[in-house]
Amino acid sequence: MTTYTVEGWCRLPGAQKPLPLEQIHFSISDACHLQLEAVEHELQRTHRREEFIDIDIGELDLQMPPDCGPLSDCRLRVYLGGADNQRGHFHLVGHRAADRSLVYTNPIMVDQLM
Repeated sequence: MTTYTVEGWCRLPGAQKPLPLEQIHFSISDACHLQLEAVEHELQRTHRREEFIDIDIGELDLQMPPDCGPLSDCRLRVYLGGADNQRGHFHLVGHRAADRSLVYTNPIMVDQLM
């Protein structure tokens, strides 16, 4: 299991710009890492833009900042990016339980999970 601390963002319904959140902490299991790698390879093969992976919040050991509160749902968005547009990235995406605002983290390269 690998633990990450990443900057987070919150976009309120109807807002043009997201608001910064304090750091979001979460862990990625070895099984989830393998799933992220498989999705990265599938995106490279099919040239699709992105794919979402549903994930159990409890499996992430998710720690949200106090100014955000808990999430009602959570997924990992995997996409290809970078200069060659072939390197896999992922970030946590969910909705705040209190008001359904979109919450997400800065991206992490799938390669960094190794």
